[in-house]
Amino acid sequence: MDLSGKRVLITGSTRGIGRCAAELFLAAGARVAVNGRTSASVAKAVAELRGQAVVAAPGDVSTETGCRQVVESALRDLGGLDCLVNNVGAYASTPMLNVTESDWDEAMNANVRSALLCAKAALPALRASKGSIVNVASFAALLAGPRPSFLYSVSKAGLLGLTRALAIETAANGVRVNCLCPGIVDTPGFGALIGASDSTFRETAVKVVPLGRLGKPRECASAMLYLASDDAAFFTASILVADGGTSTASGWIVGS
Repeated sequence: MDLSGKRVLITGSTRGIGRCAAELFLAAGARVAVNGRTSASVAKAVAELRGQAVVAAPGDVSTETGCRQVVESALRDLGGLDCLVNNVGAYASTPMLNVTESDWDEAMNANVRSALLCAKAALPALRASKGSIVNVASFAALLAGPRPSFLYSVSKAGLLGLTRALAIETAANGVRVNCLCPGIVDTPGFGALIGASDSTFRETAVKVVPLGRLGKPRECASAMLYLASDDAAFFTASILVADGGTSTASGWIVGS
């Protein structure tokens, strides 16, 4: 896929699916702004990715000031923006009756507000380029459970609503907004979703995923590339699910 000349900001791109996406965008000819919470983590990722096509955009996107600074940094060093990938996310494991106001705010800030505020900061540039936004939610937005994932599911479902509403609002300006929902993917942080050890996590995944395995970061990152590409020019307000069939078939019910 050719993304030559595309200028892309990926939040949360120092590791996991976001890091893989940065690698694939660069390989496809795009210029990429890498984001992470700390300057040190971003500098390390930029050094490992190498090349003049990658720039650093460190900052905490859980705050409005942080979102604005990250986007402004990317715009300055990339000379504009063709795609914003809102990949940052955080998992919370708290039953509903134990949820505090602070718990709620933390999950919503990471999983919904960051996407809203980054999009708000980036929208003038995306209107100028008739670019696109790719939000990264989760299959947990489509089905409930497991029980500890209450806040994660609610906040990621909010991101689906944000995607659809923003897509309609920006369509007249030629800006597309779509959402990717990864399933159980083989990344360091995803085992927390079911609160299991690595071995138990993998055993469970084989039972609940119809394809019988964990997803690979590349299999999700490549979908981001497609949604950002000109080949997806008629895609907006779309929800693309990459979960091996889990949300359609068995969900979390082992052996169903």
